Amino acid sequence: MREPNPDKLNELAGKLVGDLGAAIAGASILLGDRLGLYKAMSDGNPVTSAELAKKTKLHERYVREWLASQAASGYVDYDAQKDAFSLSAEQAMAFAEEDSPIFFAGAFDIVQATYLDEPKVEEAFRTGKGVGWHDHSKCLFSGTERFFRPGYNTNLVSTWLPALDGVEAKLKAGAKVADVGCGHGASTILMAKAYPNSEFFGFDYHTPSLERATELAKEAGVSDRVTFAKATAKDFPAKSYDLVAFFDCLHDMGDPVGAGKHVRESLSKDGVWMIVEPFAHDKLKDNLNPVGRVYYSASTFICTPASLSQEVALGLGAQAGERRLRQVASEAGFTRFRRATETPFNMVLEARP
Repeated sequence: MREPNPDKLNELAGKLVGDLGAAIAGASILLGDRLGLYKAMSDGNPVTSAELAKKTKLHERYVREWLASQAASGYVDYDAQKDAFSLSAEQAMAFAEEDSPIFFAGAFDIVQATYLDEPKVEEAFRTGKGVGWHDHSKCLFSGTERFFRPGYNTNLVSTWLPALDGVEAKLKAGAKVADVGCGHGASTILMAKAYPNSEFFGFDYHTPSLERATELAKEAGVSDRVTFAKATAKDFPAKSYDLVAFFDCLHDMGDPVGAGKHVRESLSKDGVWMIVEPFAHDKLKDNLNPVGRVYYSASTFICTPASLSQEVALGLGAQAGERRLRQVASEAGFTRFRRATETPFNMVLEARP
């Protein structure tokens, strides 16, 4: 056994204690989200455990312990003199307000899926086989929609689409749009609400997600301009689209080049392929940061296994970077490629034939 550096050992142990607390706290966030505890505190008024239990019709002793764990995590504020708890405006945005740009509660459904599905991924490590998107636990599908939707709500219409050369004008006038890998349809529905003169087609191979997307489109009042259908990225109907959008899904595909070739054949003469991908630098060393940590970890359990379960099995991973994505677009026959805009979590790429 090698002799450790005591200072480095203590530093690592401290980090692990913090990570252990965060890992367990993730389950408490799920609990608070599903039981409505955060929403019951969203007005910011201080409440005791008894008052919150009464408000939510839950058992007080459980609520008391949950509140203590939340206060220890810094997710709720605690007033020791009043023995009362409250959500600050910032905490409410993160845990109680689903339309907030920093709503994070939904992300922990994804975290839960990684734990539930760990045995499947373990087996994939041993065999080299993949784990398809459809093979994951149900919470992954709803969690993905709830995690990405706040970013789409904040950026898609206000920033991302206007950053694409000439696309917004077409959408306002009346365009034909394909949203490939649409999942629960958050991006599709958002675009349909913003551009009533355009027609939208959402495609995904996962039937339960399409069923949910159809329900949400009806609730949003856009089902007359949105059609959801089962198809893969390599066989969705080619209809001379003005815009084909891939939101956070290209890296999950086994054959992204093949998907790109189909996109090129599906575009109108001056159509655009919009590729929204997790933000990443081209070199590993530059992605060793908190955002990269999230994406590499998610990619280990979700994205890379999904790609390796399909034909070609390229395995781009969630931190492919712009250079690698440019190569994919080039091999697919696109001659023009640029980064249109970005956020700390996403890159928005524009490709043209």
